[in-house]
Amino acid sequence: MKVLDLQCAQGHSFEGWFGSEEDFQSQQARALVQCPLCGDASISKKLSAPRLNLSRASAPETSQRAEPSDKALAVAGPQDADMAKRWMEIGRHLMANTTDVGQNFAEEARKIHYGEAPERGIRGQTSAREARELMEEGIGVLPFALPEALKGPLQ
Repeated sequence: MKVLDLQCAQGHSFEGWFGSEEDFQSQQARALVQCPLCGDASISKKLSAPRLNLSRASAPETSQRAEPSDKALAVAGPQDADMAKRWMEIGRHLMANTTDVGQNFAEEARKIHYGEAPERGIRGQTSAREARELMEEGIGVLPFALPEALKGPLQ
């Protein structure tokens, strides 16, 4: 197992676990390696110290290695880890308490606002221009980049 310290173009640091260097390179070439906070696929490896087992007497052999419980929480510093944890909590809450309307977000938000559809929490995609128009109409919109780790099953 190869554990790499990674960073996206926005500066978010996180840890990635791969079967080998070739596995990492292959996944990166196919844009499968993405920042768990912002979804950016422009990932670079950071310098990291290797783990060397120079003496078997100092540590007992273990047949299993602990796997990370949530890849988005494996980030650089304590402040980053706390921020990532809170970001994931917000994302989980949004996923559990909203309906995904996809590309129909603006249309559905207007229907709800004008009483043409039942009131409920929704999430989806819209352009920045359309989001501004919704806000100008008095429709509350909160842009939120949902962490990629919440959009599908974790491997």
